[in-house]
Amino acid sequence: MLQIRDVMSRPALTVHPTTPLKEVARLLLEHRISGLPVVDSVGTVLGAVSEADLLLKEQGPEHVSHRHFARLLGESAETRAHLAKLDATTAGDAMSTPAITITGDRPIAEAAAVMSSRAVNRLPVVDDGVLVGVVSRADLISAYVRSDEDLGNVVRDEVLHRTMWLDPELFEISVHDGIVRIGGSVGRRSTAQVIERMTAMIPGVIDVIGELTWETDDRDLVAPERDLVSPYTAPR
Repeated sequence: MLQIRDVMSRPALTVHPTTPLKEVARLLLEHRISGLPVVDSVGTVLGAVSEADLLLKEQGPEHVSHRHFARLLGESAETRAHLAKLDATTAGDAMSTPAITITGDRPIAEAAAVMSSRAVNRLPVVDDGVLVGVVSRADLISAYVRSDEDLGNVVRDEVLHRTMWLDPELFEISVHDGIVRIGGSVGRRSTAQVIERMTAMIPGVIDVIGELTWETDDRDLVAPERDLVSPYTAPR
């Protein structure tokens, strides 16, 4: 299973709460990134400061949304946070909290799901709460641009050996332009189906041509099919 630690960037570029915003802007431009983790002296992630935080400050108070009857009900938490950032001079003042982080042992598809649902481009990767790297959308995309040789090795090592407990030497596996052809013999038809489905879920696999044979057709013996949880996708 391809994990976040396999594709993340390290060491991570960071700033501290006291880092001036001018320095934050310089780092973002120099390294062509959209955001930076804000960490304390021991590497604990406190938050993140991004281009959006800096742009909010540049826009001024007239661009901050106010809810109806704010004078009577008070401003929303989001509006109060935006107003506070207008006076920010340091990364700690402008950062967004709490920090959205992920651990390095999670599958890369989980990072993609978090980035999509939370509308962020980068995620700090932590180990026991301490920053160990950063994974970006570009890092995740690069995981899909994998060589045919690499994909074949993943089928053998991750799908057949580690997941299915089968000897990869008993199977014929070839990969061309991301299309996996897999042949061999297994005991049950359901096993062949699982192998093909697991292979199709590997990041970078375009298609699977299954040429597996089986000794027992257990279609009428298995329980009603449920959603297969792949180690390459985020849990629901």
